[in-house]
Amino acid sequence: MPLSEHEQRMLEQMERALYAEDPKFATALEGSGLRTYTRRRVYQAVAGFLVGIALLMAGMVAQQIWISVVGFLVMLGCAVLAVTGWRKAPRPGEQVRPGGSAGPRPVRQRRSVMDRIEQRWQRRRDEGR
Repeated sequence: MPLSEHEQRMLEQMERALYAEDPKFATALEGSGLRTYTRRRVYQAVAGFLVGIALLMAGMVAQQIWISVVGFLVMLGCAVLAVTGWRKAPRPGEQVRPGGSAGPRPVRQRRSVMDRIEQRWQRRRDEGR
C-alpha cells in the first residue's frame, strides 16, 4: 500500500532531520539491505565472468576443448546472474516490500504526449484571460 502524500512528506522530513542530526549513522543505514546485497551479487557475477574468460583462454592455450566449454558456461551463467541482479536491484528512493522485493513506485496516471501538450495549451490559454 503506497504512502499518502502527507506521509511521504513526513518521512522526507524525518530523513532530513536524521541526516542533519547524525549524517554518519544515516549514511550507514542507507547502504544496508537489498540494494547492497544485489550490488554485491552483481560484482561477484562480474568476477565470475572474468574467471570464465580465463578458463576459456586457458582451454584454448592447452588445446582442451572441455575447459573452454566450462569457461564459456561460467561466463554465460555469470552474465545471466549479473543482468538479473541488476534488474532486481531497487533504485534509490524506491521502497522495499516486507517480502524483500522492490516495490513499485507510486502509480502515476500515464498520459500520452498529446494529452500533456493539450493540457499545457489549455493552461496557457486560461492564464492569458
